[in-house]
Amino acid sequence: MTAPSTAPAASRRGRWIEHWDPEDEAFWKERGERTARRNLFFSVLCEHIGFSVWTMWSVLVLFMGPEYGLSPADKFLLTSVVTLVGAVVRVPYTFAVALFGGRNWTVVSAALLLVPTVAAFAVMEPGTSFTTFLLVGLLAGIGGGNFASSMTNINAFFPLRKKGWALGLNAGGGNIGVPVVQLVALAVIGASGGPRVLLGIYIPLIVVAAVLAALFMDNLASVRNDTGAARDAARDAHTWIMAFLYVGTFGSFIGYSFAFGQVLTNQFGRTPLQAAYLTFVGPLLGSLVRPVGGRLADRFGGARITLWNYVGMAAATAVLLVAGMQKSLAVFVPVFVVLFVLSGLGNGSTYKMIPGIFQAKALARGLTGEEAVGHARRLSGAAMGLIGAVGALGGVGINLAFRQSYLSYGSGTGAFAAFLAFYGVCFAVTWAVYLRRPAGRVPATVAAPETQDQLSYAEV
Repeated sequence: MTAPSTAPAASRRGRWIEHWDPEDEAFWKERGERTARRNLFFSVLCEHIGFSVWTMWSVLVLFMGPEYGLSPADKFLLTSVVTLVGAVVRVPYTFAVALFGGRNWTVVSAALLLVPTVAAFAVMEPGTSFTTFLLVGLLAGIGGGNFASSMTNINAFFPLRKKGWALGLNAGGGNIGVPVVQLVALAVIGASGGPRVLLGIYIPLIVVAAVLAALFMDNLASVRNDTGAARDAARDAHTWIMAFLYVGTFGSFIGYSFAFGQVLTNQFGRTPLQAAYLTFVGPLLGSLVRPVGGRLADRFGGARITLWNYVGMAAATAVLLVAGMQKSLAVFVPVFVVLFVLSGLGNGSTYKMIPGIFQAKALARGLTGEEAVGHARRLSGAAMGLIGAVGALGGVGINLAFRQSYLSYGSGTGAFAAFLAFYGVCFAVTWAVYLRRPAGRVPATVAAPETQDQLSYAEV
C-alpha cells in the first residue's frame, strides 16, 4: 500500500504549483486528480475555441458566393493556407508552455484569437481581393497552435496510466470546435445572416475563455523549457514515424473538415445551406469518438488499434472513390461520416502511443522508476509538438490534393485514389515498426526477455 504523500502541492504567485508528482498514487488521490481535471476542463474550453477559429474558413467559404469572384480552386487554396499556418505554429506553441507556464500561455493564446476574428470581420465582403483573404486566412491559422500547447500542458498533469483517456478527452473536446462552428454557421445561414454575424458571435466567447483560463488554471513549475528535449526528440526516429502516422489520422480529420462542404457543393451541386446541414456530422462524431480511441488504446494497445483503424479508413476511402464516380450522394455522405469517425479513433490511439513509446525506450536504456518516467515525459512532451505540427500538414495535403483533382478531373476522384494508397502505406508502417516482433532488439541491461521492448511497443 502506497504511503500517503507528504509533499505539499505548494503554489506561488501567478498560480504556479511547485510540487507535482502524478505517478505517486497517494498524491494523485489526495490532490492531484482534482487539480488535473480542473486544468483539463479549461484547457478543453480554450482549445475548443481555437479549433473553431482555425476552421472557421471551412464555413466562411460557403458564404462566399459568385459575387466574391472566387473559383473552387481559389477556395481550396485559401483553406490550405489556413491549415498550413495552423500546422507550423504548433512547434513554437509546444515550447511556449515550458517557457511561460501552461496557464499563462493558455491565457495569451486564447486572447490572440481575437486578432484573426476581428480581421476577418473587417474584410468579409464582396469586392475584397483574394490576396487580402489569403492574408487574413494566414492569421486564422494561429488557432491551430492552441492544440499543441494544450496537449503538451495536459500531458504533464496526468500519470502515464491515465494519459490515453486524458489526452483523448482534451483533443476530442478541442476537435468539437470544428462541428460547433459549422453548426453555428448553419443556424446563421438558416436565419439569412451573413458571415459577420458568425464572426461576431465568437468575439465575446474568446474573451470569456481567456478570462476563465486566467482565473482557474495553473502553471507547473516542474515543466521547464528544455531545448535539449526538442533536439533529442527531433533526433529520435520514432518522433518522425509517429508524425507520419498522425498525418493519416489527424491530417485526415482536419483536411476533410475543411474540404467536406466544398466537395458537396462542387461535386454534388449542393447549395451552401444544404452542405451546412451535412458537414458538421462527420467532425462532430470524429471528435466525440477520439477519447474512445484513447481508452481503447489504454486497454488493448495503441499500435493494435491504429493498425486496424487504417484498414477501416482504407476500406471507407475505396467506397468513397466508387460513390464519387457514380455521383451517389446517398452512399457518399454516410461513408464520409464513417471515415471521420475512424480518423477520430485513430487520433486517440496514435497520441496514446507517444508517451508509451518513450517510456519503453527509457526502460530499454536501463532506466527505472521515477527516472524512467521523467525521461519519457521530457521527450514525449517535446515530441508531441513536432508530431502535431507534421500531422496537421496532412490537412494541407488533402486540400491541395482536392484542388489539383478538381483542376485536372473536375471531381475529387484523383484525390481519393491518392488517399487510399497513403492509408495502405500507414498500415504497413504501423505493422512493421510497432507490431512485428524480431528478436534481439533490447539491450542486455534490461532485465526482461529480449522481446520485451518490442512487446511494450505493441502495447503502447
